[in-house]
Amino acid sequence: MKVFGERTRAAVSVLAAGTLMAALAACTPAAPGPAPSGSSSTAAAVPSSASASSSPSATASASPSAEPGTSATVGALVPGFPQTLLPVMPGARVVSSSFDKTTVPATVALVGSIPGPAAAVLAYYTAALEAQGFKAVPGETVGTVPSKDFLRGDNETVNISVMETSGVSTFTIGANVAAESVK
Repeated sequence: MKVFGERTRAAVSVLAAGTLMAALAACTPAAPGPAPSGSSSTAAAVPSSASASSSPSATASASPSAEPGTSATVGALVPGFPQTLLPVMPGARVVSSSFDKTTVPATVALVGSIPGPAAAVLAYYTAALEAQGFKAVPGETVGTVPSKDFLRGDNETVNISVMETSGVSTFTIGANVAAESVK
């Protein structure tokens, strides 16, 4: 029975990865926009495995199930992305972003990459979020991954996780915030 459970988890993982790949394949090319400041020197320092951002940015196409006000983009910030809430760290390259203002609370996500240590990424975003009234929740890791949670009020949350490989930190930020926080 234990082997069957492991196979089931593996099958679910493969299915999830396939779904993600299908979603990325459904992206249609968008007009390339200006790169975030400082990203031109950053691109040369990023390993070639992160080549998805070197191609033109792509925006997820609308599907019958897509809600108005929901969007995701690869290689750039999605239109309307709340940069005041989640600023792009200076020198970072945007890998992907998403924004769904149709949910309550609204959801915002950012994946970025920057040469440097994970601790620097956490320090930057800790300062940015605390300046907006978020409070850090105790805990600095999930397993061995640097990760930090923040809370503002009773229902606004932000999580930051950072993977560091060969001197490059790739960070994922997810936020669930009140609609007025993303205007």
